Amino acid sequence: MEDRAAIHLYTKFNNVAKEYYSGRTFVAFDTETTGLKASQDFMMEIGAVKFNCDGLIGEPFNMLIKPPVPVPPMLTELTHITNQMLENCPAEDVAVKAFMEYIENKDTMLIAHNAPFDLYFINAALDRLDGSSLGNLCIDTLPLSRWAYPSLQAMNIKGTFKLQSLAERFSIKVTAAHRAHDDARVCMELLKKIIQDTLPLQKDYKKAIEEKNQLSLF
Repeated sequence: MEDRAAIHLYTKFNNVAKEYYSGRTFVAFDTETTGLKASQDFMMEIGAVKFNCDGLIGEPFNMLIKPPVPVPPMLTELTHITNQMLENCPAEDVAVKAFMEYIENKDTMLIAHNAPFDLYFINAALDRLDGSSLGNLCIDTLPLSRWAYPSLQAMNIKGTFKLQSLAERFSIKVTAAHRAHDDARVCMELLKKIIQDTLPLQKDYKKAIEEKNQLSLF
């Protein structure tokens, strides 16, 4: 089991709108990996998109990574990422440095679906690089979705809360399933959908909007 103490999950789901409408910067991200265990497998792609309540910030982040092990055939079948595609791509240390620069600072809030999986892989790469780890708070849209849609939770149907299943249910466009850059964008759209659908349950977000609007006057 990975070390949960090394990751920082945001669990105040009824304060998510407050964080969003405050103007805070978010980075939705996803990784594709050579396996399921961060202690022995490696990333082969990082994708991310930066945004706030006013829209996208800059360009999306998308980097294929050459892992020190071959890509298993079953993962090539799932992601369509081949060993040949990765042959001349940057190594892990280059990719994780670039991703940290994209995040910018610890005030940026991260977003991911089944976030511990991706956080463990980023942290494993950072540990190999310089012994560091991510200090950013991260919203996991998997438990957030379960909280937001209790009627779907009550159905108890396997796979209901997978990212692609939620995207289909909520008509979120998917252009490249199981590729990090597109999954990150879908995760961003899912977060926005959840915020809108749960506004009656959200706390203090109107105050955050007012404060942000006042700051914009100066």
